[in-house]
Amino acid sequence: MPKQTILKQILIWRAKHISHKQFVYILSIIIGFTSGVGAVVLKNLTHFIQHLLEGNLIKYYHHAFYFVFPIIGLTLVYFSIKYIIRNKVSHGIPSTLFAISKRKGIIKQYQMFGSLLTAPLTVGFGGSVGLEGPTVATGAAIGSNISRMFHMNQTTRNLLIGCAAAGAMSSIFKAPIAALIFAIEVFSLDLTIASMLPLLLASLSAILTSYFFFGDDVILPFRIEDKFSIADAPFYMILGVFAAIVSIYFTQVYDKFQTFFDKISSPIKRLFIGGIALGILIYFVPPLYGEGFDVINNLIVGNAEKALENNFMQMDTSNIWIVVMLLTGLVIFKIIASALTFGAGGVGGIFAPTLFMGSIMGNCLAKIINHCGLFNAPVSESNFTLVGMAGLLAGVLHAPLTAIFLIAELTGGYELFIPLMLTATISYGLTKFFSSHSVYNMELGRKGELITHDKDHAVLTLMDIDKVIEDNFVTITSNMNLGEIVHTAVIKSNRNIFPVVKAKTHELVGVILLDDLRPIMFDQDLYGEVVAHDIMQPAPEIIDIEKDKMTDIMRKFQDSSAWNLPVVKNNVYIGFISKSKLLTAYRRQLINFTKEV
Repeated sequence: MPKQTILKQILIWRAKHISHKQFVYILSIIIGFTSGVGAVVLKNLTHFIQHLLEGNLIKYYHHAFYFVFPIIGLTLVYFSIKYIIRNKVSHGIPSTLFAISKRKGIIKQYQMFGSLLTAPLTVGFGGSVGLEGPTVATGAAIGSNISRMFHMNQTTRNLLIGCAAAGAMSSIFKAPIAALIFAIEVFSLDLTIASMLPLLLASLSAILTSYFFFGDDVILPFRIEDKFSIADAPFYMILGVFAAIVSIYFTQVYDKFQTFFDKISSPIKRLFIGGIALGILIYFVPPLYGEGFDVINNLIVGNAEKALENNFMQMDTSNIWIVVMLLTGLVIFKIIASALTFGAGGVGGIFAPTLFMGSIMGNCLAKIINHCGLFNAPVSESNFTLVGMAGLLAGVLHAPLTAIFLIAELTGGYELFIPLMLTATISYGLTKFFSSHSVYNMELGRKGELITHDKDHAVLTLMDIDKVIEDNFVTITSNMNLGEIVHTAVIKSNRNIFPVVKAKTHELVGVILLDDLRPIMFDQDLYGEVVAHDIMQPAPEIIDIEKDKMTDIMRKFQDSSAWNLPVVKNNVYIGFISKSKLLTAYRRQLINFTKEV
């Protein structure tokens, strides 16, 4: 039986027997399961490659493989994208946010398997990035295409993409509540009963899938032993300040490297420059190889020497200040290694590097406090390691609730809830003051294309400018005389405004209102004397379709009090936008945005 016929029968059966809301619940379970399977495949492939290379070749043959493997991995990624996938792989959460804000939640089909092929090659061969972003992107692509297959509307499609994100995070970290909050906080989904249940079902489905394949294994196996004391509160506040400083450093370095590599048009040059630089960095600093969760786990259990045993200079890790120096170096160079990986064409995410840097930052600060001789009572290094991760997550991702609940769930309890809240709040607040957008959404935020929890801004962002442009206005050239204007424009048009353009280039030079013509249009003695240039006036505002977003357009209407504004592209006139049509489109989009699934 043809595929289309089977799908049509399913849709007919669903319409007869299952309500839309119930069907969304079913789809959220399916998407949670597929996101969980995607996480399993990504993790297993990556760990298999990494164990094969780092565990055998590097350990038993030669340290120089640390330099070679990242270059090989990035080269394999380049050829996979060029000859197998044959499309650009959107591997991170920013691409998913862009799909929600500007592509109506539509993600191309090849994205469902693009990251599954390229992310393990990147990370397994030593690329200093994480798998969380590609896992979310894979799940989001699956969710988008399943929703399209069953003809879901844009609101439901965006919700199911959020379900995929929640499912991916739930499966990776076995933290279903943090995963749900992540989807709401990062993807700006509305927290309603209608959205809550699908997100819960997806998160639950994914974590059950993870338990089925991975058992009880978790990324950060740890149980809190040192209880929080109120005397430690000032130290956690200091940790929050340090987390903010490192978050700003993280964001600035990442942005600078992205800007640098964006200026290099040739992917071969990017691969050559980024790959060699990354190989050199990992050769000298082996803990930067891959995701780095082994380093995090060693720090949590108080085994910093184990985490730093491969330092190139073979420095004595029994000296606490050498350990502090080496840990500081890891914090400084991890984001550089991650940015080089992305710049060279690698596929991955920044969630794991954030956890890596946060854990080291917290551990390093605890060591300084305990050994500087200024304080009597020691602080818990393991707790600071965990809370440091939350602080950096809150600052870098602008997601303080996700950071708090993720670490709370990973540690199996809420004993650290107060220090988590202290550090995450301070880090988020300070970082937000200096950097208004997170690493995930800085590019979209600068362009005004970011979906936020501000409903008015979100609705305006989702609106399509092209659909509100009217082009049934009769144009007038600037050298037309009054007689030509009356016979070729006024008589033929049912509008009361006429755009005036240059004859050859069609550039907009002004507008003529019917009110401007009415006093003279019946005086035939003026038909040959008065030209358009004499009676036209400048437009109160001009909308540039290349530069202005919907928020800018609304502001221009508000400031000018005009009812119609001309639209140009590269200064060439293309039409008008009327306030009435704009408000009608806004109301329609608002209804679609706020209605329950």
